[in-house]
Amino acid sequence: MPVAPSLRRLVYQTEKLAQRLRFASQPAGFPILLGISFPKSGTHLLDQILLGFSKVAPFSKRLHSFYAEYEGESGLKRAPKQAIAWLDSLRPGDIASAHLFARTEAVARVIAPAFVPYFIFRDPRDVVVSHVFYVTEMEMRHVHHEYYASLSDFNARLNASILGRPDADVEFPDIAARFAPYVGWLDHPEVLSIHFEDLINDRTAALTRIMDHLLIRNPLQAPRALILDALESSINPQHSPTFRSGKTGEWNKHFTEDHKKLFKDVAGALLIRLGYEKDTNW
Repeated sequence: MPVAPSLRRLVYQTEKLAQRLRFASQPAGFPILLGISFPKSGTHLLDQILLGFSKVAPFSKRLHSFYAEYEGESGLKRAPKQAIAWLDSLRPGDIASAHLFARTEAVARVIAPAFVPYFIFRDPRDVVVSHVFYVTEMEMRHVHHEYYASLSDFNARLNASILGRPDADVEFPDIAARFAPYVGWLDHPEVLSIHFEDLINDRTAALTRIMDHLLIRNPLQAPRALILDALESSINPQHSPTFRSGKTGEWNKHFTEDHKKLFKDVAGALLIRLGYEKDTNW
């Protein structure tokens, strides 16, 4: 049964008060921690890590809210003013998460001192593979589920995740066009860019960068080792509804030569821009 908004607000306010009392010795005015993610790129993993800060400072113990540019079940695109209204609803000490486009007005909000923002993304080849499994097997209410289920096999579904559905009633462009509204986050040093793969293959270094990104703006009273342990211990893949294997480079198992050619044609430049390839000879 869905939680009533009034009860949700009460829980939120109670937890905020409890956190302020728990860390009463620390000064007020903590920023908003915002995890921005491209879909299927480690959203829940980043959420868990940022919530780890609540163990050492007066941040929220759970996500204040989540925002997505598209409605999940209908696939309808939200108006830009809705994103701004959502950002403006956040309060100091909140931890929030979003699939948020890097529009000019949103960027201006997010790079301001009120926020400490992070942007996580993943090899787009792994993204399209993950998208196939998610839409076909995990989220039966997804707007594209029936279409994916109707396709003949995995190869056809992977083609659809690469090329999008240009003739569909709802917006679903190719993978490069889907990523394009997020690329702008890479241009702002106020936003820490995180490769999902680093959290799998070199977690300590990645967590250290995440910690330091906050500490540069807002020093905490806790020792660095304690903060790192809080972030590490908050990671729980079993509590992520979309976390399948936690592996990287899984696309190699699923891409045929035809898929490779198709992807290079559609998003070869994107892989280079994101640092996953130096050229199209892969």
